[in-house]
Amino acid sequence: MSIGEMLAATVPMARTLNLQFQETTAERAVLSLPDQGEYHNHVGGPHAGAMFTLGESASGAIVLAAFGDQLSRAVPLAVRAEIAYKKLAMGAVTATATLGRPAAEVVAELDAGQRPEFPVSIEIRRADGAVTGEMTVVWTLRPNG
Repeated sequence: MSIGEMLAATVPMARTLNLQFQETTAERAVLSLPDQGEYHNHVGGPHAGAMFTLGESASGAIVLAAFGDQLSRAVPLAVRAEIAYKKLAMGAVTATATLGRPAAEVVAELDAGQRPEFPVSIEIRRADGAVTGEMTVVWTLRPNG
């Protein structure tokens, strides 16, 4: 099962918005939100909440790709998030997520008995390539037990 299939199966909101998982690796995750009238705002573009969910889902996808081998001993949780809406988004939008710290550094903290936190940076772009949103989600790996 791919990470996209796993997220769609376990996170109903990803299914609800029909998010499309284009790339999911430990280096980056790329998800898109199709242009869907039922998720538009008052100016005809994707609703801010839908774009937030797109970005948060992209961050979750890269976290699972980078730390999926740690799931037997820790659960990934979003700690906090910040989003800036930069330009009017119209049509389909795509979110690209990247880890803000090396995965090995985060795992080393987990190995040392700590509860590591790490940022994931997300850019949301419209079809013409313009950045419509910038987001950061800080995640933790909470040790089991």
